[in-house]
Amino acid sequence: MTWITWRQFRAQGITAAALIAAVGAVLLVSGLSLAHSYSVSVASCGGPRACASAANGFINQMKGTPTELIFYAGIVLVYLAPAFIGMFWGAPLLARELEAGTLRLAWNQSVSRTRWMVAKLGLVGLAAMTTAGLLSLFTGWWAAPVYRAADLAGLDSFSFTRLAPPLFGAQGIVPVGYAAFAFALGVTAGLLFRRTIPAMAVTLAGFGLIQLAWPNWIRPRLVTPLREYFPITPANFSALVVMNNTKFVVQRSISKAGAWVVSNQTVGPAGRPFSGPPTRACLNVNSSPGACSASIGPLHLRALISYVPAGRFWGLQWIEVAVYLLVAAALAWFCVLRVRRRSFG
Repeated sequence: MTWITWRQFRAQGITAAALIAAVGAVLLVSGLSLAHSYSVSVASCGGPRACASAANGFINQMKGTPTELIFYAGIVLVYLAPAFIGMFWGAPLLARELEAGTLRLAWNQSVSRTRWMVAKLGLVGLAAMTTAGLLSLFTGWWAAPVYRAADLAGLDSFSFTRLAPPLFGAQGIVPVGYAAFAFALGVTAGLLFRRTIPAMAVTLAGFGLIQLAWPNWIRPRLVTPLREYFPITPANFSALVVMNNTKFVVQRSISKAGAWVVSNQTVGPAGRPFSGPPTRACLNVNSSPGACSASIGPLHLRALISYVPAGRFWGLQWIEVAVYLLVAAALAWFCVLRVRRRSFG
């Protein structure tokens, strides 16, 4: 059964292997050059200030160049790989057989339904996880100097922070979990809809919705963020807005190198969220901007930030990949039970 499964899957497998080889070759050539540039300009720096300056220079030199394009192209590729796996490997696995009616012939042979399903899910699922894992490994190795430089530079932008939601899912081991889930979701959609094209569409839509909802609503709840207060003064606030003469928005931007800032809230002396009212100096149209800015000092406002520090990167990776693998296993088990117990006429 394993040999038959491989013969049916070999075209997709060879295509995936060729893609991985091509991506690996491009990343190897450009990655060696990037690593050398980092070693020369950043790795030999002396002292925190010198290293921060060198790292900023390294990041700035990369912007607007083919190197930055490769960085973001790698991120996009790792995100797209599980979606394509679910659409083109998972969805047709059962839907194509049900459309053609070949399942009845396969199950009338000496191979049981359970063995048939286990072989299909096991071999193709393993190939899916391997493909996503290798792409993540290659792109992660290539981008390692960029993330190290971003940490040294103390960048608080999402551009190059590993824990930032746009980048976290394209690194480490979580793409393996995404691939397993997308594949199992595609198989399930194919089993339920029995048509390849609708199953592919449902797989893409379902996986896309999960990928959009997960970093905003679920990932922040997988770990307990740290909380820290920072004073807001006339010298360090980053935003000051008066709305409808009743609401007063004062905010300070906080930089935490390598961390994921989940929330940034302005609170008053008692620790409650602050929204106004505006000070007299800020309401008076005759007051100068300096007077308005100075009037926020007596309010004793603070910025309360919740953040996940850079050191929790791998812990969060393991938690997330475990969740996706468990859901994938549940979907696969559902497919096995449904195939075993249902008659497909």
